Amino acid sequence: MALRRDLAEWKRIQRQGGLSRRFSKVVSYYGLTTPPYKLDALEPYMSKRTVELHWGKHHQDYVDGLNKQLATSPLYGYTPEDLIKEAYNNGNPLPEYNNAAQVWNHHFFWESMQPDGGGLPEGGVLQQIEKDFGSFTNFREEFIRSSLQLLGSGWVWLVCCTDSSY
Repeated sequence: MALRRDLAEWKRIQRQGGLSRRFSKVVSYYGLTTPPYKLDALEPYMSKRTVELHWGKHHQDYVDGLNKQLATSPLYGYTPEDLIKEAYNNGNPLPEYNNAAQVWNHHFFWESMQPDGGGLPEGGVLQQIEKDFGSFTNFREEFIRSSLQLLGSGWVWLVCCTDSSY
């Protein structure tokens, strides 16, 4: 597994005094991105105050926590997606996993909404929902039921998977 190899290599490098300039690579920490709309643009469904708190406080806390963890981690420099995959560690999550997943979830959350959004999906998306759930109403009820059964805010995503092995 790449993670074990990377961890072993990281420990070896640390024992030898760290990376030399010759072998160091340029990487960066994660930052908080601004939602693609004004903070009051989702009213009346989500207030400006809620966005400010959820984005400016909660999301920022996950970014800060992840950056603090990565400062001493062999996972420093991974893309968000690769970081989540590696930190998941085959079902035995590493400490970085929660913060990395929450940073990704929140970013996806903000990008998934838009002012005057919502309503029924159209075209192929609606056809697939009706095929898989029987109707959009059935899907909506199942989606709500699934999210209410989860701890906290209940992150639930609708994902289209073309791999039939799932």
